[in-house]
Amino acid sequence: MGQDGARKGVAARGTLARLRGDTGGNTLAIMAVALIPLSALVGSGVDTARTYVVQSRLQQACDAGVLAGRKAMQPSASTTLEAGPTQQAIDFFDSNFERGWLGTSNVSFTPSKTTEQQVRGTATATVPMTIMRLFSAEDLTLTVHCEARYDVADSDIMFVLDVTGSMACRPESDCAPGNTSYNDNGVTRHSAVELSGSRMQALREAVVDFESTVRTNADPTTRIRYGFVPYASSVNVGAAVPAAHMVRTTHTYNSRRIIGDTETSSSTVTRSGYTSNNCATSANGRVPASGYNSDGTATSYTDAIWDAQNTRCRATQRNLRAAWRFEPIAFDVSGYYNTLAGGTTVADPTRLDGRRTRWQGCIEERVTTTATSFDVNNLPPDLDPDLIPTTDANRWKPGWPDITWGRNNNGGGVTSAETDSWYEGRALWSPYNGALRAPGGFAACPPPVRRLAVMTAAQVSAYVNATNFRPHGGTYHDVGMIWGTRMLSPNGIFAADTAAASGRPTPNRHIIFMTDGQLAPNADIYGLYGIQRYDNRVGGGSGLAAMEARHSARFLAVCQYARERLNIKVWVVAFSTGLTNELRACATPGDHAFTATNKAELQAAFRQIAQNVAMLRIDD
Repeated sequence: MGQDGARKGVAARGTLARLRGDTGGNTLAIMAVALIPLSALVGSGVDTARTYVVQSRLQQACDAGVLAGRKAMQPSASTTLEAGPTQQAIDFFDSNFERGWLGTSNVSFTPSKTTEQQVRGTATATVPMTIMRLFSAEDLTLTVHCEARYDVADSDIMFVLDVTGSMACRPESDCAPGNTSYNDNGVTRHSAVELSGSRMQALREAVVDFESTVRTNADPTTRIRYGFVPYASSVNVGAAVPAAHMVRTTHTYNSRRIIGDTETSSSTVTRSGYTSNNCATSANGRVPASGYNSDGTATSYTDAIWDAQNTRCRATQRNLRAAWRFEPIAFDVSGYYNTLAGGTTVADPTRLDGRRTRWQGCIEERVTTTATSFDVNNLPPDLDPDLIPTTDANRWKPGWPDITWGRNNNGGGVTSAETDSWYEGRALWSPYNGALRAPGGFAACPPPVRRLAVMTAAQVSAYVNATNFRPHGGTYHDVGMIWGTRMLSPNGIFAADTAAASGRPTPNRHIIFMTDGQLAPNADIYGLYGIQRYDNRVGGGSGLAAMEARHSARFLAVCQYARERLNIKVWVVAFSTGLTNELRACATPGDHAFTATNKAELQAAFRQIAQNVAMLRIDD
């Protein structure tokens, strides 16, 4: 190699060395090399996001389609979905998934009928790849499935209905209805006189319409059960409560008993039929020999002596009346209890005129607390819907207004020696089944409750249109709610009524509580808690404000228990009255409280509740 060649070799090596040390163009080279995997990564993200969006929309459209198809379908023996429901399902699918959206193709939706009379669907769509197509990725075909069924499965519905005297008025105004009496299976009962177009009639029609709405939307495989608790100051549950849970020995009532005789007048009289031989020995005595006449009177003859001058038997006649003591008295209720089912009667132990009595079915509550606040997790026995009685203290007692007497307005015993006829005409000394108290609702006994059971449309209509489904008495919301919850509870004495059908899930449970007024306790009413003026079973004495507060606290405690402990949906309807804070608080949160000022609004409220009960759902 010559000198020139050597110089050129040295120069070349220097140039390469300089190039090796120069890094200014490396980034471009690296980016060029990394572009391919970056493109694949971005393309995968974009196409995956598009696929997820398409799949979500496809599922929504599938759901909408089967819902519409199920709504249009009438259950039948056919194993295929009829043309009408099929087209309805397809139309709703197409409305919710636009063909060609985001480049999709091969979109299809096929609805079908299941063996359980439901609608199932399958939807498919092909999603084209975009960036990933550069990497030979194939288009993706998506498939989703859906099924619709009615969520009426299985539903238990307990109507708790205010049937107090104001329900006799028209919805648009208050009134002072008169009273009437009627024969109910051999028992004279009382009620308010309903005006034409009464609230009671609106209620009857709303209940019938409710049943029709649910039935129209129900699936044939669904079991729907109804129960009814009409309430006033007591509830008529005597025929519903098992005998083992009722007191059948003795119970104490505010009543009266005879404590002896009271002399009202005396005079000297001639005793006919006696001679000198037997006047002194036989003319003395009492008529009747024991007890009293039917009007509470008796006659005593003493100091009999023969008047020889006038040839007659003379004696001192003392006119007597029974002396009564008005106070709490324990009576044997065993025979009285049996009159409900047997249709028999027993003698009224507080009367002397031979009157007889029969149990109508209303009760007194078990031993009652006087607390003013309650722990929903530890309710006292009288408010606990789940407590099963084990002693007489927590058993229920038959209401007995026939032997329950009012007395002078104090809590102690009062003695009087007047006759029965006098009592019947004096408000402070009259029986609760008498003419001065019974017609005015002071011992109102509502229609018998109806235990939870499957009922036909005819049976529902017959119940609310029965002769004894009449308005009467005062408004005690706690009375209705306690027994509505008790009869719907899955844990208490009616647990067998509320049990799920074999092989089926727990039923949805609903209480529909309707009232046309606010709480209206009265210290002189005889009802679920005896007579507040004398018994003070809810505490607070007989002041109106205290009574209202205590009954309200009881009402709200049971509402809370029903919602939170028993998972019962509570629907409240205020008819011809305001929706008070108490009524709102009782209802399940979230559009479960309604107001209605007339019949049409009441029916609309009941219909809306029925539609919520008979709601469609999507099965996963």
